[in-house]
Amino acid sequence: MGFRSFLDSRSLMTALALSAFCAIPAQARTLCTVIADAKTGDILVRDGECDARVTPASTFKIPLAVMGYDSGFLQDAYRPTLPFRQGDPDWGGDNWKQPTDATRWLKYSVVWFSQRITVHLGAKKLTDYARSFDYGNADFSGDAGKDNGLERAWIASSLKVSPIEQITFLRRLINHQLPVSDAAVDKTIVVVEGRTLPSGWAIKGKTGMAYPRNSDGSFDRSHPWGWYVGWGKKGDRTIVFARLVQDDRKTAGSASFRARDGLLQQLPSLLVAK
Repeated sequence: MGFRSFLDSRSLMTALALSAFCAIPAQARTLCTVIADAKTGDILVRDGECDARVTPASTFKIPLAVMGYDSGFLQDAYRPTLPFRQGDPDWGGDNWKQPTDATRWLKYSVVWFSQRITVHLGAKKLTDYARSFDYGNADFSGDAGKDNGLERAWIASSLKVSPIEQITFLRRLINHQLPVSDAAVDKTIVVVEGRTLPSGWAIKGKTGMAYPRNSDGSFDRSHPWGWYVGWGKKGDRTIVFARLVQDDRKTAGSASFRARDGLLQQLPSLLVAK
C-alpha cells in the first residue's frame, strides 16, 4: 500500500469512527429506580437517590385524575370531551389541538386539559387534596412572583415529589386507601395507559418530562428529567414502581420514554427472586 493510499485509508477509518461516535445516542442517567410490593409495602428494589424531590411533570396527571373524578369535574373515560381553545398550550402538536377527554388527556399528556381541571379545583382544593394524598410538598404557588400555579405548578415549578413519595401515593391509590370515593379511584385506573410485557406483567403507568431551571430562571434543555411511574400485576403479585432519569446531554426524543423503555426492559430481571 502506497503512502497516499495509507493516508486515505486512515482518513476513512477515522471518519467512520467519528461517525459511529456521533451516532451514539445521548444516555439518560438513572437517578432512581424504586419498586415495592403493593400489598405489603416492602421495598423490592431501591437504587439511587430516591428521597430527593423534583418536578412531577406529567406524572401528576394520575393524582390530578383522582381529584378530577372525586370532585365531579371528570365523569368517565370520555366525558367531558373538551375543545381546544385559541391560546391553549399547543407545543404537543396536533394531538393537543383535538377535542380531548380523560383517555386522550392521559395518552397524549395534554397540558391544557390539566389546566381545565386545576382551574376548576382552585389552589386551595388542589393543596388540600395533595396534602391528604401525602403527595410531595403540595405546593401549587407556581413560579415565584408569577401567580401561575394553576397553569404550571407541576411543570418544573413549585410542586415537587420524590420517587418514594410517588410509589407511596400509587400504593394507596390501587389499594383504595386514598380519602376519595372508590369510583374516583376505579375511573382513574381505567384511563391510565396499560400494556402487557412478554414476561406476563400487566403494566399501567404514566410518563413525564420537564426541563430543570438555570440560575437565571431559563430552562436547561440539555438535561431534562424523565419519569415513569405506575404499577404492575402478574398472577397474585402487584408492584408499584418509579424510575427517574436525567439526560446527560441534549438528544432527540423524550427522556420520559427512555425512562419507561429502560425500566420495562429491565423489570423482569429486577424482580428475579424478589
